[in-house]
Amino acid sequence: MTHVATLVCNPSFPLITQDVVRLAHQALPQASEPSWLDMGIAVDLPFTPEPGADARAIADRLRGRLGSAAIDVVVQGAEGRRKKLLLADMDSTMIGQECIDELAAEIGKKDLVAAITERAMRGEIEFEPALRERVAVLEGLPVAVVSRVLARKITLTPGGRALVQTMRRDGAHCVLVSGGFTLFTGAVAEKLGFHEHRANRLLVGANDKLEGRVAEPILGKAAKLDALIETRERLALAAAETLAVGDGANDLAMLQEAGLGIAYHAKPIVAAAAQARIDRADLTALLFVQGYRRAEIWTEPRQALNPADWKRKYGAMEKAHERTRF
Repeated sequence: MTHVATLVCNPSFPLITQDVVRLAHQALPQASEPSWLDMGIAVDLPFTPEPGADARAIADRLRGRLGSAAIDVVVQGAEGRRKKLLLADMDSTMIGQECIDELAAEIGKKDLVAAITERAMRGEIEFEPALRERVAVLEGLPVAVVSRVLARKITLTPGGRALVQTMRRDGAHCVLVSGGFTLFTGAVAEKLGFHEHRANRLLVGANDKLEGRVAEPILGKAAKLDALIETRERLALAAAETLAVGDGANDLAMLQEAGLGIAYHAKPIVAAAAQARIDRADLTALLFVQGYRRAEIWTEPRQALNPADWKRKYGAMEKAHERTRF
């Protein structure tokens, strides 16, 4: 078999039944036996397409066959699926928020800034001038606010830490590359386990307040593409050995250059143009499409609770239970 179609869904809602697999299997030419990666959550369907067949077109056809089921489909060549370089966008990809929008929320201007962010991510306006316009709104904001936003507003995307830690464990180099700001990428990269991070630098005045400007040149679409090529060449890797993931228009050049570029819960223009798309599953989908099985995926180490923590956690649960008892 020369190709593989991977069906994957959100791990919280296992939807891939034997009937679903059978339906997809029947739609693929010269398909061999399915291989479960995680029962109910991810399965590989090896097959051999007609010469010259387009992988995206096959994936689209399979999605149509599955109807409205919340199941993602990625079709690719069967060889070389496990990648040695990961480049990942941060905002709305590795984290659930747009950091600049959350900073603007601190001064009551989130709606204004978020509207510009949305247009830029959809490719309706150029990224660089849009970033300058949004950063100008932040002039005078104490830089200490960043720590508060990180602690209270920023959440990691489910599956992100497993993705980075699994690939890193198996020898891949992982880079967080963002059109956002180093004040955020540094913390997020450390939390998730990236080897390095690249982003824009907010200029801070002597009074520890944001100047409303960003250091030039701005890291945008071209810079993300350059980061992929530079890192790939530095590590002496082939293009096919690289994986990139992102959601916005400024990620598209990077996604198209990678051996496998995945639009993750992406804007329509990006999802339509990327090699592959994940719309429903979490970031562990990027491991399943590389052929990882559930048992191979890194999991958070269990931490034993000390007696005081145990009492706080389970004592509160017992009290809540007493309050709800009839």
